[in-house]
Amino acid sequence: MDESQLNQLDAQQRVDQIHAFESELTQLQHAGVIALSTEQQQSVSQYHKQLLAELAQQFDVDTSLQSKHLTLGMKIASLFGALAMAVSLFFLFYQFWGYLSTSIQVGILVITPIALFCAAIKLAENESHSYFAKIAGLVAYAGFVLNLMLLGQIFNLTPSPNAFLIWSLFAFILAYAINARVLLFFAIVNVCGFIAMKVGTWSGMYWISFGERPENFIIPSIIPFLVPNFINQRAFSGFATMYRVLSLVIFFLVVLILSNWGAVSYFNYDNDIVEGVYQLVGFAVSALIIWLGVRKEWPGVMQTGNVFFVLFLYTKFFDWWWDWMPKYVFFFVLGLCALLALMVFKRIRNFAKHTGASA
Repeated sequence: MDESQLNQLDAQQRVDQIHAFESELTQLQHAGVIALSTEQQQSVSQYHKQLLAELAQQFDVDTSLQSKHLTLGMKIASLFGALAMAVSLFFLFYQFWGYLSTSIQVGILVITPIALFCAAIKLAENESHSYFAKIAGLVAYAGFVLNLMLLGQIFNLTPSPNAFLIWSLFAFILAYAINARVLLFFAIVNVCGFIAMKVGTWSGMYWISFGERPENFIIPSIIPFLVPNFINQRAFSGFATMYRVLSLVIFFLVVLILSNWGAVSYFNYDNDIVEGVYQLVGFAVSALIIWLGVRKEWPGVMQTGNVFFVLFLYTKFFDWWWDWMPKYVFFFVLGLCALLALMVFKRIRNFAKHTGASA
């Protein structure tokens, strides 16, 4: 792949590929399978050294195992720092809010998210991993949500699902501006909630009661999965995976709920029939998702399908056997099923290995 088309995730994968190649080349030379001349070894080593330096300078990737561990720690620290700062902002507003006049309150509510938004953009321009930018961005989003709620209280506005759409738009803009997946998560959740609320109101319920019918989330759960197919996400690390995996999680959670509590469905049929239909849907769609993830080489999609296929299977076992089977027998049978699944996966893995070798 052309280096000009790489994003940070692709660059890190290229670095890992180089290290794996160097390790395998060393093993091949020790086994006597291949022998490179001194000039060839120097040429390969010089090329990799120059490429690693370019990737490190352009994308700030981790070129050693120690730096990868430190990067993971920095990501965790930045996430907790952002959450802590957002909560701090929330309590700060409520601690002193009653002492301020209405005009000062409105001014603070308008200026705060704008200032934090600009700070996040500026920080993103000056750092490659955008740790501090993501902290500022998440605090800006939290401030924007809080400020919109407080403005509604100040001017006695009627609560509306449109607030979720506004929060989602703000999170989308900020997520793409600073390349932050955590903000994309909030954006997708908010827009799915907004669509679910609208679907609920179209069916005749009050918008706050949208959660009483999980099927309200089926349509909004499908839309994010299709976004990467129509809008190229290559410039943003992990955005396509976030769209697909979060979409599947919402969809499967809805199906999992309805497969166990058919009474909350829109369909006016016997609960056993509704639950049975959704159980079949869960098994069929999760198996399809596993196949699609393997075919398209989407590991996150494949793993999500695997997790929910197992969940549907185990909940079905629970329905069948929990009430009449001794508990030690029940868990023993679950263990046997796990071993059976392991054997099946092993056979499939071996078949894939032999197919790949013959190809």
